[in-house]
Amino acid sequence: MPVYEPTSGRILIDGVDYRNRSLHWLQSNLGVVLQQAHVFSGTILENIRYGRLDASVTEVEAAARLAGAHDFIMAMEQGYQSEAGASGNRLSGGQKQLISFARAILADPQILIMDEATASVDTETEQHIQQGLANVLHGRIAFIVAHRLSTIKRADRIIVLRDGMIEECGNHTELMARRGHYFELYRQQRLEVLPQERLTA
Repeated sequence: MPVYEPTSGRILIDGVDYRNRSLHWLQSNLGVVLQQAHVFSGTILENIRYGRLDASVTEVEAAARLAGAHDFIMAMEQGYQSEAGASGNRLSGGQKQLISFARAILADPQILIMDEATASVDTETEQHIQQGLANVLHGRIAFIVAHRLSTIKRADRIIVLRDGMIEECGNHTELMARRGHYFELYRQQRLEVLPQERLTA
């Protein structure tokens, strides 16, 4: 993910300009979950442990539980010792994304960036992610970039961008009350999801 310097203004982290933070501090306190999850050759355990190499098995499992990954891992023949395959080719896209979440949780970053992290997963997998998301985000700074609005519904502040400009800003309740662009997008997405919910009910 490319990182750019701001062209104007300042970026403050807990009141401190990020340029006054060391590179080591930024690298140690920044976690990123992308749309395309990176999974490497090796076991599931090793892949999650990339988040913190000195983590115990118990800590890895705790992170996987928070991410909603534990159940599918335990359903595999060798559990956490199951091989992911080259580039994770033994796993589905949703499973790879859950491992990516577990890895980010294990790293315990102060700042978490989720860039379209649920865009490539199915509705059921997203529900697993949503279950653990409140615990994952508690007590940390989070930036969530998403077109799937269910991912950002609980955010403290939602910024709606349209044609590169800020169109609306507020929490979910405030934006729904304004009945603007966010309201229309959310209503449209709910209409698309409801038929699926009725089929699985």
